[in-house]
Amino acid sequence: MCFSHLRWDFVFQRPQHLMSRFAKSMPVVIWEEPIFAEAGAGPSLDERSAKDMANVTVVTPRIPEGLDVDAERTILKGLLDSYSATLDGRLIRWYYTPMMLPFSRHLDSVATVYDCMDELSAFRFAPTELLDLERELLEAADIVFTGGYSLYEAKKKRHGNVHPFPSSVDRAHFGAARGGIADPADQAGIAHPRLGFYGVIDERIDLDLLASVADLRPDWQLVMVGPVVKISEVDLPRRPNIHYLGGKSYDELPTYLGNWDVAMMPFAINEATRFISPTKTPEYLAAGKPVVSTPIKDVKRHYEKLSGVMIAATAAQFVDAGERAHALTAGQDGEWLAEVDLALADMSWDTTQARMAALLGEVTKEGQKIERPAFGQGQYTHTKNKKYDYLIVGCGFAGSVLAERLATQHGARVLMIDKRDHVAGNAYDEYDKNGILYHKYGPHIFHANSDEIVSYLSQFTQWRPYEHRVLANVRDQQVPIPINRTTLNMLFNAGLKTDEDAAAFLAARAEPVADIKTSEDVVVNAVGRELYELFFQGYTRKQWGLDPSELDKLVTARIPTRTNTDDRYFTDKHQIMPLEGYTRMFERMLDHPLIDKSLGTDFRDVRNEIDAAHIIYTGPIDEYFDWRFGKLPYRSLRFVHSTIDKEWFQEVGTVNYPSTDIPYTRISEYKHLTGQQHPRTSITLEYPSAEGDPYYPIPRPENQALFKRYEALADSTAGVTFVGRLATYRYYNMDQIVGQALATFRRMDEVRTRTGASSQELRLAI
Repeated sequence: MCFSHLRWDFVFQRPQHLMSRFAKSMPVVIWEEPIFAEAGAGPSLDERSAKDMANVTVVTPRIPEGLDVDAERTILKGLLDSYSATLDGRLIRWYYTPMMLPFSRHLDSVATVYDCMDELSAFRFAPTELLDLERELLEAADIVFTGGYSLYEAKKKRHGNVHPFPSSVDRAHFGAARGGIADPADQAGIAHPRLGFYGVIDERIDLDLLASVADLRPDWQLVMVGPVVKISEVDLPRRPNIHYLGGKSYDELPTYLGNWDVAMMPFAINEATRFISPTKTPEYLAAGKPVVSTPIKDVKRHYEKLSGVMIAATAAQFVDAGERAHALTAGQDGEWLAEVDLALADMSWDTTQARMAALLGEVTKEGQKIERPAFGQGQYTHTKNKKYDYLIVGCGFAGSVLAERLATQHGARVLMIDKRDHVAGNAYDEYDKNGILYHKYGPHIFHANSDEIVSYLSQFTQWRPYEHRVLANVRDQQVPIPINRTTLNMLFNAGLKTDEDAAAFLAARAEPVADIKTSEDVVVNAVGRELYELFFQGYTRKQWGLDPSELDKLVTARIPTRTNTDDRYFTDKHQIMPLEGYTRMFERMLDHPLIDKSLGTDFRDVRNEIDAAHIIYTGPIDEYFDWRFGKLPYRSLRFVHSTIDKEWFQEVGTVNYPSTDIPYTRISEYKHLTGQQHPRTSITLEYPSAEGDPYYPIPRPENQALFKRYEALADSTAGVTFVGRLATYRYYNMDQIVGQALATFRRMDEVRTRTGASSQELRLAI
């Protein structure tokens, strides 16, 4: 029994889409809001079968006019009791409005569903008691669905079993508009270009914006299809190029939409639109029409990345966006439509109803009542009986990027687990007890040459420019590293004035090595033994526990030597730091209703308990296979963090200490990196270690051979994707990990496209 504030025959919206599909497996009763009985008539029920829809009964109470609230509810309760007594089987209560709870709260039901499709309390003329009744409904509900992600975010802490189901689309119905469709008579005489809107015209429409756009572009025809509700007809802006065509049936909508040039959503930005997720967005796109919308949060969140969706906040921006949208339809480039079709692939009402039915089945099993927190106490993020499309092991860069992509681009339900009690992996930063932001696992300086990688991460953070500089403590001096002309002049008083001078100086010191095999060979061949011993030999021995002569040449091949005076440690195109820190960036990246996290959880403890269709593993590859061939060697680090009672400790972000007489390798001072202003400062001393968390794969031939055995095992393991530094036994910078994760997602996306886009989304319904 569905208690709905929307009349069944008013507009074809979410209740109609869902209930007509539930009716294929069970009888559905739609209980409408009452209407007044004829003068002198008593209370009664109008009962009718829904038009062209089997197994759906629409019930409309008729009550005398002039009753007070209590009397009205008493009568409605009596009518409901009389009707429900005629029903056979177990009853499910499904609410679209809390306002029907007072006369139905007593009904004996196996489950109560609150499908919160709108924030009704924000609508014009909302009853004052609505919020109190919603609190009661949330306490009574066994499961809560929301009509979008913004609503989900507003409700998720108020109930333990909340699931977002944003607007879906009947692609076949609206796709008919793409092939050419007859123009309705009341629209046929309107000139082009046409920008059209259909839907209820109420306080959610920005009438001033509509008028301004009409004035700015008198050659555009603005077509408004839909009933006018809760506002007066006299408030509607009247212009020669604004056309109000009234309400139309669901079946008629494609004929209007198919003959527009651009679809528009001129919503006001107010309390009534704060949580909306307009159904018309995917419907417009399914019809092959580009969309211009005001900045509705859920539209921006889910559609702004599509080239066929433009966001505009002002009339001038709306006109500019409308011109660009019209150019799309006038042009021959169909790529934007292919992009749209991929985005809509999993957004069918059939899929949405199937997933809802699966979740509903979990709370209607005989003898089972779902456990959930009391009202206001938060939510569970991981339960044994929950099904996931992906289990991602590790909440660092690799796992987090893939989780975000899979949730936002594929609509996949993801569970992330991590041994640590936080996200962000080794990039995790936090404020110490003195309020200084520091990196718990040593300094992480972001640098990249890829615009794509920086653009991707920029969705989740603002940046501050930062060029990292490092000094090396040698011969009682602190000199720039990598070695440059300044370094040579400071150490040798060489008086080098040009790049050519420095190149000649280094060439004179270089000791050519015929067959370069080791890290020692690389450095000695480039700069000679004296500089090798000053800068590299001791540092490498401490860092790796091995002499450079025992390490692969790749270890030092990545360390440059310069002949100019550039003292930046990196020369990448992008040298930046997340403005609010890495942890905040990760939190935004993973703030998605389809991503659950279970932190402080060891994969080995729960691997047999989690129901996931696929695993993405970013941990140590040898650990996944229970060290079958032996452990892969890693170097670890021990960090000693200190707060210094002065504003600055050293001149630059990091100072290296190559000498083996000093046990640590470097000291980093975070305020250089973060730009934070604070009267005190925080530093970290790094001590390399053979024991502890794995940080650096040790690059030796025998270790690589051992990894290849694990890699072959991983390649033959179905249902698991291995990605990231530890899973591929290779050291990567942060940007490289992001790039690897994005490339992995693209490969998964290609496979998904080949195998059928909807199959993954339907896993939860099976």
